[in-house]
Amino acid sequence: MLRQTFLTLTLIFCMTLGYVLSAIAVELGFEAENATTIEAPMVVAVPSEAAAQGGPEPVNPSGGKFVWMPGPPVTGGGDKGFMEFVVKIPKDGTYAIWGRVVAWDGNSDSYWVTVSPSDPDENPQSTANTQFRWAVAQGNEWHWDRINQWLDGGTFEREWKLSAGEAKIKIWTREDATMLDCIYITDNLSADEAEVKPKLPSEVAPPTAVELHGKLATTWANMKATR
Repeated sequence: MLRQTFLTLTLIFCMTLGYVLSAIAVELGFEAENATTIEAPMVVAVPSEAAAQGGPEPVNPSGGKFVWMPGPPVTGGGDKGFMEFVVKIPKDGTYAIWGRVVAWDGNSDSYWVTVSPSDPDENPQSTANTQFRWAVAQGNEWHWDRINQWLDGGTFEREWKLSAGEAKIKIWTREDATMLDCIYITDNLSADEAEVKPKLPSEVAPPTAVELHGKLATTWANMKATR
């Protein structure tokens, strides 16, 4: 009887745990300067280096640094260089990506973005395919902007269906001087920043599932030991 009760309680606990984990939003954060690859002429920079180009200084980036293709305001596109993040997606789902950005003006406010394996294997710098064009929200201070699809007929929020495992997020130069501080990945698909509440990498908690898994194993062992 005791064994049956123990198994029943364990099953209920596991089912409850699975439901709780499925309801928790996925949150992943990465500093731009810690990208897996940064291809020149994109470089890691500090605020004073941007100010030296003649634009307003982008003070207080997360971690003290950011990534950009250097250039003064109102220069337009360089179309060379990229940064790539190789990330581990914890579970199958549909994801949105937010960037913490500075964009001085209308000639320094766009990137190309591809995410594999969801997107086709394509170099948008060569094809100029607007499916991958991100119209970055302008502003001289760091602010969050969800990666969108800037088509000739309008701008729409992007989302990607991804399986658990490795994904590659590639952010390509389109216009010089567009700045990226960090990215935030989530399965909360709301377009309302106040609802999503993007977080800096330092604010993103470790994966809850790993912590709870450890606690479950400990609890199981303790319960068996006390039988």
